[in-house]
Amino acid sequence: MATFWIYDYACLLDEEWTFLLRSHWTKMKGLYIVTRFLPLILCAMGLYRNLTPLNIDPCRVLANVESGLDLVLVSSSEWFFILRTFVLWDQNRFLLATMLCFSFTFIATSFGIVFATVIPAACTTGPIPGITGYNQISISFWYLIPCLLLSVFKLGLLILTLIRAIQDWRTNESPLYVVLVNHNIYYYACGLLFSFTDMFTSLLLHYSYRSVWYHLQMVIIAILATRMHLHLWQVNQHLHDSAGALVPMSEISFENHTV
Repeated sequence: MATFWIYDYACLLDEEWTFLLRSHWTKMKGLYIVTRFLPLILCAMGLYRNLTPLNIDPCRVLANVESGLDLVLVSSSEWFFILRTFVLWDQNRFLLATMLCFSFTFIATSFGIVFATVIPAACTTGPIPGITGYNQISISFWYLIPCLLLSVFKLGLLILTLIRAIQDWRTNESPLYVVLVNHNIYYYACGLLFSFTDMFTSLLLHYSYRSVWYHLQMVIIAILATRMHLHLWQVNQHLHDSAGALVPMSEISFENHTV
């Protein structure tokens, strides 16, 4: 997973540093940095936990920290598209409040399940002689609840995006609008597929297989979210270069079918 992330980062190194150096410091940029680099921290923690001789208690602490950071990573990735849906719906504050309430419910429920559910664990000797790794040998049924909540949330936002696209597809030809709609649909379709696969692996496969897929899924979701944000910024820059008027990313609105 670390290799996959490093490869993706190397492929976009020039474009990414152009974005980081030229874009203004905003909340979205901070969110981008967190979402972009948190997977690398998680990969490093996973390698340390699996390859360093540790007792069960320190291993469990590290596993809980990893689970918490996984939730932070999922939440930060989703926030990109919560704000995009907010923009697509002409910055409807009632819709934003509803999405935020559901988002905070998901976060609180997930954190509660992660830290309150006891999962049997065992220290086993890994493939490297003398290295004692940490492996969870089972997974609680309660861990499926965050997956279900996230699936419902993604499905709801996908439906909202489709409704808005159907309403405006003839009247709004803004390049930024088209990018936002396409990104939302693709991201939520991938997210639903990943969530259903995660539930399938949790129920039917051994934990080790589920763990590999789960962490790979976290990296892919983060890469999708950050790549799409980078692409949106590049489209905005291109419009600025061609029209001479830059639209701040935090002020995009389609209320009057303009950008």
